[in-house]
Amino acid sequence: QVQLVESGGGSVQTGGSLRLSCAASGYTYSRTCMGWFRQAPGKEREGVAAIYTGSGSTYYRDSVKGRFTISQDNGVNTLYLQMNSLKPEDTAMYYCAAGMTTCVAWAQDPRFNDWGQGTQVTVSS
Repeated sequence: QVQLVESGGGSVQTGGSLRLSCAASGYTYSRTCMGWFRQAPGKEREGVAAIYTGSGSTYYRDSVKGRFTISQDNGVNTLYLQMNSLKPEDTAMYYCAAGMTTCVAWAQDPRFNDWGQGTQVTVSS
């Protein structure tokens, strides 16, 4: 059974940092796209960052470029999202996703096979 489990969320003040982890079990995501999404109350889900596990190519939404870094640890089948210089507008439930064939249109048309349950990130001013 495929399972994605996120961890690392929490509450921080503006300018703080958090590192999210997504541990995958039941499947090894080689040569696929994995990503992080978020959804704030009353807003639509949006793509935050993605990585193609075959090449290591990364993709970010404009508002997090230079602040967030997505990475992978293939040895333990884990996806990470390092978030620095956090802002109140980053407050949301963060979800990891995996199993999309390529990262083309990963945010506009997310076709990931597997999703985690989410971890809450709250940034206070």
